[in-house]
Amino acid sequence: MRADAARNLETVLITGARMLAADPGASIASIAAEAGVDRRTVYRRFASREDLLAAIYEARLTAIEKAVEDARLREAPVAVALHRYVENIIAVNRAWPVDLARMLADESVHARRDAAVREVDAFLERATDEGLLRPGLPEGWASALLPDLMHLVSRQRPELTPGQAADIVVDTLLHGLGAS
Repeated sequence: MRADAARNLETVLITGARMLAADPGASIASIAAEAGVDRRTVYRRFASREDLLAAIYEARLTAIEKAVEDARLREAPVAVALHRYVENIIAVNRAWPVDLARMLADESVHARRDAAVREVDAFLERATDEGLLRPGLPEGWASALLPDLMHLVSRQRPELTPGQAADIVVDTLLHGLGAS
């Protein structure tokens, strides 16, 4: 794929993710116009909105996999890996704001997503074993809480950089909201 075609595709996908998150009824023509490309360009690549959504999901999954890999969850010091992972995922959430319930309803998404979840779960177990997270929490609690915190800060605090937002998430995860 030519460099300009690759840039146009990425622009269409990012614009589509943003617009469809805000308005699930957004048309391909409106997405093309917002992305600054001719709608025929989009229709040549995607025969339907479902095809466009599938490509958006694929791009988000690829970004998540890269975020997990870049965090070096298996080998980096636990605190460093946690912050790096959270910062990376916040950036993914902001770049690819999709309806997660709809995305997860797509069967083709499950195997790849489940692999990323297993990697993070293993990391959170390592974080507990190494004393960063306290033992004795209900099973799966950190695994359930962390994505919700990342999603919340991604949407509610857009003025923060991903690093600043990660500081809040990591501090909340490790210290809670209590004064002591």
